[in-house]
Amino acid sequence: MNTLNLRAEIQNKGRFLCVNDDFYIFDVAGNDLSNHPFKIDMYICCICLQGESIGKINLLPHHMSSSKMSINVSGQILEQISISDDFKGICIFMSNDFINSLGLPYNFQTYMLLQDNPVLDLQSGQLEAMISYCTMVRKVIENKHPYQLDVIRHLTCAFFYGMGYYFHEISKNKILSNDEALMDNFSKEVQLSYKKERKVLYYADRLHLSAGYLSTIIKRVSGKTAAEWIDDYVTLEAKALLKSTNLTIQQISDELNFPSQSFFGKYFKRITGLSPKEYREKN
Repeated sequence: MNTLNLRAEIQNKGRFLCVNDDFYIFDVAGNDLSNHPFKIDMYICCICLQGESIGKINLLPHHMSSSKMSINVSGQILEQISISDDFKGICIFMSNDFINSLGLPYNFQTYMLLQDNPVLDLQSGQLEAMISYCTMVRKVIENKHPYQLDVIRHLTCAFFYGMGYYFHEISKNKILSNDEALMDNFSKEVQLSYKKERKVLYYADRLHLSAGYLSTIIKRVSGKTAAEWIDDYVTLEAKALLKSTNLTIQQISDELNFPSQSFFGKYFKRITGLSPKEYREKN
């Protein structure tokens, strides 16, 4: 499936350092990314040095401000809502091949922790360590080190090992209520299956609950019904595909497992108020 070409987006800005198509590092000032939902095909790390940014990651709102860092995994859908004029930061893009080549243990556990904790508060020492990492990486690329990709891999491994301990501490200290834990499990099930399953009953069965009980708890915790969450995931994916790919509406309908393009069009318009074609052509 096609996604927003992040490499082309950054190359158009003209201020970046990179190694092949696997690793990019650049400064961010103001709004450098699209303001519509887009799906990413790389891992993204962004360190906020000043200002603030508000956006959504897989529908959930997140706030970035000074001394915070976001880590986004390939396949997530991002949406920028607002960004301050004085925003400054450092952004790193890493390809899936680069991440896989690191040979880090417990990849699945790390992946799930990154999904659950995409924005992290950096203590003074952690922020300084991240800036030092970025400085070393830039020097390796600028000096055209003959083994620059290998050196960057080693530096990045050290970074992930350090952050792995931080993630462990976060997960150890995070205590969810029973209702919050149910919301978390429901959200994970929807993320896995929303392209094929859009009925609340399916997710209730997966969680060994009645559909009525599941809907009551989800509404109480989040303010939205279970059905609304499912619809939101489907339409967010559809919006990202409509805006950031060249897939036809029929192909998007097939990607999301609708029985026909007509059925997809009616579903999308019922929720967004626009047809897929109207949404694609809108600004």
